[in-house]
Amino acid sequence: MATISAVVRPVSGTATAVGSSGGHCIVVDRPDGAAGGAGLGFNGGQLLALAIAGCLANDLRYAAADPEDPHLDAVRVLADVDVVEGRVVGARVRFEGGGAVAELLRAAVADSTVLAAVRSGFPVEVIDA
Repeated sequence: MATISAVVRPVSGTATAVGSSGGHCIVVDRPDGAAGGAGLGFNGGQLLALAIAGCLANDLRYAAADPEDPHLDAVRVLADVDVVEGRVVGARVRFEGGGAVAELLRAAVADSTVLAAVRSGFPVEVIDA
């Protein structure tokens, strides 16, 4: 089993936070005016949509015999996450420009780590500090 770890820390003097994982950083915030947010970064729902679309875009490259196939450069992955009263209730994914790689798209969907987790749900253990 592999484990991917992330940490999110508040940015002093702001209502935002910085998340990091694997040597990469991202700003996490709320929309301007929402719970002190300044709109300086992605909120959780946006990060979930990006995780779904990003994982599928990566999985498309994994499924390809040649991950540098120029046909893959034309594929856009679009993810919409539906939120009702603060809860994610569903999501939709669309592919644009993928006609030449339709079989790879099916393979990416079948093998997507994040998509499989979201579809099936998984336990999240919360450990009090």
